[in-house]
Amino acid sequence: MPDSPRPLRKLGFLTIGLFDPANPAEGHQSTLRIIELGEQLGFDSAWLRHRHLQFGISSPVAVMAAASQRTSRIELGTAVTPMGWENPLRLAEDLATVDLLAGGRINPGVSVGEPMHYDTVKHELYPDSADREDFSYTRVERLARMIAGEPIRDFSGKQGVVEEFSSRVEPHSSGLRGRLWYGAASRKSAEWAGANGFNLLSSSVVFPEKDEEPDFAAIQQSQIRAFKAAAAASGHAQARVSQGLVVIPTDSASQSQREKYQRYVDERTPRTKSPQGPKGMLFAPDLIGTSDEIAERLHAHKGFQEVDEVAFALPFSFDHEDYVQILTDMAGKLGPALGWAPA
Repeated sequence: MPDSPRPLRKLGFLTIGLFDPANPAEGHQSTLRIIELGEQLGFDSAWLRHRHLQFGISSPVAVMAAASQRTSRIELGTAVTPMGWENPLRLAEDLATVDLLAGGRINPGVSVGEPMHYDTVKHELYPDSADREDFSYTRVERLARMIAGEPIRDFSGKQGVVEEFSSRVEPHSSGLRGRLWYGAASRKSAEWAGANGFNLLSSSVVFPEKDEEPDFAAIQQSQIRAFKAAAAASGHAQARVSQGLVVIPTDSASQSQREKYQRYVDERTPRTKSPQGPKGMLFAPDLIGTSDEIAERLHAHKGFQEVDEVAFALPFSFDHEDYVQILTDMAGKLGPALGWAPA
């Protein structure tokens, strides 16, 4: 197995938090138990996907708040919160509140763009401004300024006997601005994130440039390098990059689990064979096998060679006991094979 260019410094995982609509509470409790297990196994971070009008976590900020009271060390993040669904001021308040409750462990990841299936929901989401909403980087810039504690109005001070008002978003959590991440899948977005003081979440999806061959790993590498260059040019010396491929170690899996996992991968593999959609979107293949086999493939992956932290994505539709097995093998076998040591 080739040597890694650097040992893996931080090991995290990402979950969608699926639930049965007939019993949504159990699905959310399962997610919290998985995060607790992650801390016990020494993972550095746990990340939540953000799903609206689906059977997955729609309020990761609330789930992070609950998880923060069940854990003491593991970092908690979103990967990612689509800002098209959010009011930046209200989100800034919620994130700062949870970050304070968590002792400075929150890592908000965000993205821009029009909400998925916008036409089906825009008149409920923005009944008076659906056709005028700005879904550009400006929305994220507003969130970042508010989290940084910049004044957003001139009005402040005491009014009457009890009321006292602030000119900035309250509460303010010092350090949270430096833990903002941007989920980028194109070179343009990666460069923007680096130039504007964000960390980079690089996932299992990329959009190639017109002149690029459809090679996922090479494109991801070029995007990460573009991010690093833009961050360095802007003075963002502490910029972080995390990679988030789907990884399924099978070391301790039962035969029935291995068969289920392989079926899952086989169903998803055809979409990785060629560009998808009008933008030529590329999906990374899921990595399945023993930890040594996966580590060998990662060491040869050009995107992985650019990072020293990961948030491996858990498969969408597995059972709780499957996630326990996968996380246990990640922490006990795959992480060490990549040079990582548990916290």
